[in-house]
Amino acid sequence: MAGPDAQIVLIIAGAVAAGFVQGLTGFGFGLVAMSFWAWSIDPRLAAAMAVFGALVGQIIAAVTMRRGFHLKTLAPFVVGGLLGLPLGLLLLPRLDVIVFKAFLGTLLVIWCPVMLLSAQLPRITRAGPIADGLIGAAGGVMGGLGGFTGVLPTLWCTLRGMDKDAQRAIVQNFNLSMLLVTFGSYLATGIITTATLPYLAIVAPALLIPSLLGARLYIGISEATFRKLVLGLLTCTGVALLASSVPELLGRMG
Repeated sequence: MAGPDAQIVLIIAGAVAAGFVQGLTGFGFGLVAMSFWAWSIDPRLAAAMAVFGALVGQIIAAVTMRRGFHLKTLAPFVVGGLLGLPLGLLLLPRLDVIVFKAFLGTLLVIWCPVMLLSAQLPRITRAGPIADGLIGAAGGVMGGLGGFTGVLPTLWCTLRGMDKDAQRAIVQNFNLSMLLVTFGSYLATGIITTATLPYLAIVAPALLIPSLLGARLYIGISEATFRKLVLGLLTCTGVALLASSVPELLGRMG
């Protein structure tokens, strides 16, 4: 465990980096923050800070950017996600999370670079509310299993060929809904206590300016650049998942 001063520096560094990435892409706070925090901070505290920071960042984006959305388009994702989230929480004690992370990491590390290198992105044109709802449900399950709520909806919106504003509106509001429910469950189950509050008070101001800077940069980037950023971040998600799961899998085999 890091000392008190080093721990505070680590918390601030993670919140700053994660806030900027979330402001720029609309998701990814938990992934980036946990890459700083997971090594030396208590897992329950790290999870609480990650959910809180992501929620604060989404609220900031919702207030400052005011990207409109079509309720009819968003609703299947949110309904599916709300149904999937408790299932993920229920499966968590029964699922081999290491194998799950390795599988998801492999999928992202292979598929996202292929899409990045493709001259023409493949697009799914025949899809409707049921398919969107299933993706939302899968995102909810993944959120319950490991906090990766936005990964599949983001990849799905990219495959659908949505423009960056439409994609951000869906992912941002989907994540906001899931994070509100998750944060409420953390409060109800005692994961967030009075002892956690001083750490949350560090995270919130640390991510504020970086989140606003990321959002400002988002406004000026092109559609092609935005897709590259999103797919690049998803690839990094896959690498991080493999980095955290493969050594443990190899240890089981040894």
